Amino acid sequence: MEKSIKVFAPATISNIGCGFDTMGFAIDEPGDIVIVKKNKLNKLRITKITGDQGKIPKIIEKNTATGALLPMLKKLDIGFGFDIEIRKKMPICSGLGSSAASAVGAVVALNELLDKPLSTEKLLNFALQGEKIASGAIHADNVAPCLYGGFILARDYDPLDIIKIPSPKNLYCSVIYSDVRISTNEARKLIKKSIPLKKARKHFGNVGALVKGLMTNDIDLIGRSVVDEISEPARRHLIPGYDAIKQSALDNGAVACNISGSGPSVFAFSNSKHKAEKIGLAMKKVVTKLKIKNNLYISKINQIGPKIISWLDFDKW
Repeated sequence: MEKSIKVFAPATISNIGCGFDTMGFAIDEPGDIVIVKKNKLNKLRITKITGDQGKIPKIIEKNTATGALLPMLKKLDIGFGFDIEIRKKMPICSGLGSSAASAVGAVVALNELLDKPLSTEKLLNFALQGEKIASGAIHADNVAPCLYGGFILARDYDPLDIIKIPSPKNLYCSVIYSDVRISTNEARKLIKKSIPLKKARKHFGNVGALVKGLMTNDIDLIGRSVVDEISEPARRHLIPGYDAIKQSALDNGAVACNISGSGPSVFAFSNSKHKAEKIGLAMKKVVTKLKIKNNLYISKINQIGPKIISWLDFDKW
């Protein structure tokens, strides 16, 4: 009997302050669910999308999930088609890697359904092609941590060189999402093409220190290193109440606070679940006071990445 598969792909935090376009990590929630099953029509179809308020295209060439599957199917020379269902479980344009999660969920689901013909490294390249549809360029700082789990560093793109970095077991992340729309492409245009040497020196020093802090379980050093000389100064005005959100996090025990991706989500690091919850509620209070809808997520670092939720028989699904 033919099977279908349901896969969860997690949200991710990219940039991490100093790691612009090079660093990211996965969190436990939110995330996307992708369901893949074989069809008899010998073509790729999107049968259903939920949770997107009608914002995500069902045209396969314009959807990040199927955009990742098209080159994958061509590579594998598959002689049959697949139906795809996407359940968006996180806000779109949230700074949480929504498009990356759909792309990763799709390639992992298809690979599992076909008994894993491709390595994780090869799946990464297909997921990057899907995510490019949304971002307009190849960026691994969301896709790679979503696929690999944990913290990653994208050292280079030609050839692609992804380095996974260990992290403290007691490192917690509080994330506040404000329901305001920020386009990744528009936010990218705000970044200056060059920065003064003094700022560059500080920025690169922080990248090295952040990696050291992660590898040695030094949460204080991690906190000192999450300083952004490139994107935060250019983008902070896009997020209502950003300075107050950040200050509330620091006042309540966060070791660091910064913008997740292009925003509007803001993340903060701490060393316990209790502190993470306290910090999250403080950030939420600021956003709620501004009368902006918001969602709060508290998570440890997700070291697993995507996971299979279930296998389903066609006639039972």
